Amino acid sequence: MKTLLPFSLGLILAVPAAVQAQPAFTAPPPSTAVVQDASVRREQYFNRIDEAITWRNSLVKVDQPATMDMAAIATKLVRHEDIAACSARVIELMKEPGTGPFWMFPVVCVAYTGRDLLSPEAQAAIRRAWRTTMQLRGDTENHWAMYYASLYLMADLYPDEPAETWYTGKSSAENLAEAREYLIHWMDLMTTVGQGEFNPTGYITEYAIPMLYLSTWARDPAMRQRGHMTLDWLFADLAANTLNGVLRGPNARTTETPVMERWNDHASFYSWLLFGNTPSPASYGGFGLYFMVAAKNYQVPEVIYRIAVDREGDYVQRDLKRSRRRWRYSDLLLAPIYKTSYMRRDYAVGSFQGGRADPIQTHVWDVTWAVPDPRGKHPTLFSNHPYSSPDDMQGSFTAYPEAMIPNLAAEGKPSYDEPDKILGASPYEQVFQDRDTVVALYNIPPGIRHPQVNGFFSKDLVDFSEDKSGWIFARGGRAYLAYRPLAPYGLTPFRGYHQLSSTAGYKWERTITGDTLLQSPHVKNGTIVQAASEDEFRDFAAFKAAIIALPLTFSLEPVPTVKLRTLRGREIVVTYGQAPVVDGSPLDYAKWKLFEGPYLNAEKGSRQLTISHGRLQRVLDFNTLTITERVLP
Repeated sequence: MKTLLPFSLGLILAVPAAVQAQPAFTAPPPSTAVVQDASVRREQYFNRIDEAITWRNSLVKVDQPATMDMAAIATKLVRHEDIAACSARVIELMKEPGTGPFWMFPVVCVAYTGRDLLSPEAQAAIRRAWRTTMQLRGDTENHWAMYYASLYLMADLYPDEPAETWYTGKSSAENLAEAREYLIHWMDLMTTVGQGEFNPTGYITEYAIPMLYLSTWARDPAMRQRGHMTLDWLFADLAANTLNGVLRGPNARTTETPVMERWNDHASFYSWLLFGNTPSPASYGGFGLYFMVAAKNYQVPEVIYRIAVDREGDYVQRDLKRSRRRWRYSDLLLAPIYKTSYMRRDYAVGSFQGGRADPIQTHVWDVTWAVPDPRGKHPTLFSNHPYSSPDDMQGSFTAYPEAMIPNLAAEGKPSYDEPDKILGASPYEQVFQDRDTVVALYNIPPGIRHPQVNGFFSKDLVDFSEDKSGWIFARGGRAYLAYRPLAPYGLTPFRGYHQLSSTAGYKWERTITGDTLLQSPHVKNGTIVQAASEDEFRDFAAFKAAIIALPLTFSLEPVPTVKLRTLRGREIVVTYGQAPVVDGSPLDYAKWKLFEGPYLNAEKGSRQLTISHGRLQRVLDFNTLTITERVLP
């Protein structure tokens, strides 16, 4: 056993020139085989970092400054290349500073990578921008993590400076103290009652980057340790919720594309980088380049790597998370989210209990299946209520309600008020999952916009059929799937969202994706889904026969209720508004732990996570700021 106390990390600047190869996002999919040798894993990890940095540098034309954004400058600085051009470009960019976290953290990246390289004039330009331009803090969990990590590091870089030299009107010491207080508060929330923007398809990068920067550049050993431990926490959660590197299950926040094409977002960039078991998204995730700049100062621990790539059979993982803050129209500021994930070799099933984690971008449940190459595939099946409400949005936002819905499309969220949307959650949906069985019930009151239930059927499904029993059957990869709508429905082609161009802003067109949308215009409604692996049955017909033979009764009045014996022999009763009952015992959410499963375990309120794989164990203890590694007997 060894205990790892707070440590210091220096930025590894030297990046050798690499031979330009086919980028990972266009290359054949990587192997999913376990790399046993730790030194080989480290070499491959470093090669992936160098590959991405080399690719980004290949796009830069020094005589064309417009090709040099902050990411390009940072990668040039890491390679100690074209320093004079970098300095000149920094001076030019700082003439019109941006505002908010997405401007702040790239500038922090350049300020630290260039502190011994940029010209005094360029460094002065950066420092001046942090005096003259007010920085907006934003209104989401990821915004605040980026904002305060950036403010912390800039105050740390320029200590002992007076209030008049900062846009905040506070001294360096005051800025540092405020940022430290918030970051510790956020880490306490995450390690006691769960992360709010949990299982994020895209927003994982907005946490990973600032935590990597803290672990690399903070002068305080305790803050460096906090950054490092939070990275471990985030990536352990990622590893346990991926199948072949692709993030599965519900998401507090996501967007239209990765709801369908589960692979296509930043989470897959981190799986590619850390675990090497899935292709990278295009352009290495975009923001991923900012992680690459300091990535060699962090390597995912072996126990987390093993969880991602070396599974030991099927498993259930239960986690406690929390909703976005609800400022009004709610009895709870942070509502608990009870998340379930069931992982098998061929497919994954994930859900939480329903309701809203976020008022706009929540994805509540799905069944997804493994495919050899996930690019362009839509390996998922689920249903939802396309809920839309300005009053509901007022619960978490402060804009005038009349403008909230009309403004959403212009802000990059075009589907919110569409009746055929597949993104979003509803307070009138209740979900229960038992292993690979999902029951989703809907009880939509009168007067609610879009009183219907949508079901998503992938373009990649085969052997799709509507059986006279009421079940819909299909195959996805090696998964057999059965979907039972509880009310009449129709099927229609699904239309996805496509941004017109990179210069058109948030303007959208809708195009046929090849997927199918089930639409059921009934306010008392429900969905049952049962999955299985093809090697459990003689053939697809045998699976169908087994599903049809399952004892099932349901009713929709006075509220939807389902009684079912699952394919796994469990008797479940799910009634809207009541606790689900399994084999005669009501589910007690009060006993839900922060993490519970074969790989991740933590008690609610503990600030301590035990990460396990086989004999390997790693304990993150935020009470003592220590990391303890064990090899069990």
